[in-house]
Parts: sequence; structure tokens; C-alpha cells
Amino acid sequence: MKVILARILATLLVPVVLLALWFHLSADSDNFFFPPLLKSLVAFQDTWLSGRGATDIVRSLSRLAAGFLAAFAFALAAGVLLGYSKVTRDYTEPVFEFFRAIPPTVMIPVLLVISGIGDTSKIIVIGLGCLWPMLLNTIEGVRSVDSVLKDTCSVYGIHGVRRLLTLTLPAASPQIVTGMRTGLSIGVILMVISEMFASENGIGFTIIQFQRTFAIPEMWSGILLLGIVGVALSLLMRAFEVIVLHWYEGMRRQS
Repeated sequence: MKVILARILATLLVPVVLLALWFHLSADSDNFFFPPLLKSLVAFQDTWLSGRGATDIVRSLSRLAAGFLAAFAFALAAGVLLGYSKVTRDYTEPVFEFFRAIPPTVMIPVLLVISGIGDTSKIIVIGLGCLWPMLLNTIEGVRSVDSVLKDTCSVYGIHGVRRLLTLTLPAASPQIVTGMRTGLSIGVILMVISEMFASENGIGFTIIQFQRTFAIPEMWSGILLLGIVGVALSLLMRAFEVIVLHWYEGMRRQS
């Protein structure tokens, strides 16, 4: 618990300092495009804490969760398979490199034509962006399992699913979690971009509507919201990392 609290404080310190600095420097601003932070905070309360704004937040986060979890499930299954089998990895690596080189945002117009402006296209874009960091880290994590531990499992007859659950996944989990953290950051970016292209709701859609109608304080309130969402997801990811990798952190402290 102390470790989690320390990480939360470390995560919140810089954003709080930056917000205080922003509040102070913008207090007397009469620039139309850079209003005082107080105006944006008032607009934040009116825009995002009730009604349509709260619904937009839920829709955006549900798309992010669906894309991220789908990508994680595929990355874990494919990463374990490719990490175990060098032959499979050699055959599929050129294909993966080809698709990895294509930015997910390029697929947005194509997916809009295929599936329209509904949730499906946005979830696919988010999933594609999250996929590669998680897949590549899972492959490397499985590949890098200590050969001595592998031989020990073989000697004691530990194979199949039991070996996967007791050796491979725990040993690869530090790199898997690293890939999840990177993929989540990319997923947030793609969530906003996909909603700005063609959408009927969501945080990105609402922000771009405010920009087009010159509702500047409301636009800045949306940017503040994205920062808050990013910090909140980072804290959740850190808490998840502490829970899943407590054994690893303890081992590192001992060494």
C-alpha cells in the first residue's frame, strides 16, 4: 500500500504544479484563444460532469476498453505462440513488420467506408494501435525465459498449460505489463483521433465541435479532461503493475 501511495503522489505532483502555474499565469489573460484557467474550470463543470458530456466520457472509455482488451487477448495468445516457436516466428515476422509499419490512423478512412461511423471502426483503430507494443513485448518476454528454469521444468515433468501458468507467463509478465502500459498510452491517443474524424459522440468529437464553434473555454475544458483521463489511467496501470509484479519488485529490491 505504501508503494502504491508513493507512486500516486509521484504521478500527481507534476500535474498539480503545472495546473497551479497555468492558473497563476492565465489569471489576467484577455486573449480570446487562451482564456483564464478559471473559465475553463467553470466550463468543465458545466460541460463534462452531467448530461451529454458525461455520456461522451462513458462512450469514449468503453471504446478504449474494448479495443485495449481485444488487443491484449490477441497479443497474449499470439505472443506466447510466437515466443515458443522460432519457426512460426520466422514465417510470420515479415507479415507483422508490414502491418506494424502502417499507422493505425491511416486505416480510419478505410474502416469508415466498411463499417460506418459507429463504434466498430473506432474500436478496431484503437485495438490496432494497442496491439503491437503488447505483442512484441509478449514475444520477447516468452523468448527470454531463463533456460535453466526451462530445463528444471523439463526435469520435473512440468509441461503444457501447467508450465505456461507457473513459469512462462510469470517470467514474461514484467515485459507484458510494459507492453500494456505503452499500448494504453497509444490507445488514448487513437481514441481521441478516431472520434475527431467522423463520429456522433465521444470526447474527441465534442472537443472538435467546440473548436469549430469557437467555444474556447469549453474546448480547453476538454483538453483538461483528456489530461485527467490520462493521469487516472496511469494510476490504475501503476496499481495493476504493483499488484501483478509485487514478487518482481521485491526481487529487485533484494538484489
